[in-house]
Formats: sequence, structure tokens, C-alpha cells
Amino acid sequence: MIQLVLITAIVAVAIYFFINRKKANAKAWVKIGFVGLMLAAFWAILRPDDVTIVANWLGVDRGTDLMLYVLIVAFFFTTISTWTRFRELELRYARLARAVALQNAEVAPDAAPREEP
Repeated sequence: MIQLVLITAIVAVAIYFFINRKKANAKAWVKIGFVGLMLAAFWAILRPDDVTIVANWLGVDRGTDLMLYVLIVAFFFTTISTWTRFRELELRYARLARAVALQNAEVAPDAAPREEP
């Protein structure tokens, strides 16, 4: 039962991701990575013992521990990527605000250039 629920959730996320791809500003390697993770999730759900075998090859005792480690790395990557994107947007907005302020600036009457004697 849980396998059906998890596979349905993965398919729903994939459909949402690909339907809204025009809205998402994702690069090709991000989409390829997403498909790879989706396939790995299908594999892990349908054959959990295989994940334990791979975990043992990598020196991890249980497959669930390996999955947790992979998810931690993915979460870290997503967090850093989002922070970087928001920081770039913040800098862009600041530059735009400066440009608009300079464009709309008026010269004060007292600040007119003075003639030197």
C-alpha cells in the first residue's frame, strides 16, 4: 500500500514539475537531475533491498541511512541554490532602484552651478 502512495506522489510531483516548466527557470542539468532522482525514487520504492546492498557497498549499514544522507546533501544544495538566487535578485533590485532614483532625480535650485570670478 505504501509503495502505491509513494509512487503516486512521485508521479504527481513529476507532472507538476513538467507542466509548470515554463514558469520554472530551471536549467537542463537541473531537469536531468530531477528525472534521475525520480527514477532512483521509483527504484528505491519498488526494490528497497537493492538500496541496502548499494549502501553496504558504500560503507553504510542500512539503505534508509544512505537515503537520508542523499536527502541531506540534496537539501543543502537546494538551500544554497535558493539563497544564491535570492541574493542575486536582491542585488538586481538594488541596482534597478538606484538607476530609477538617478533617472528621476531633480537638481535643487540651490545646487545650480556657480560662476567663478
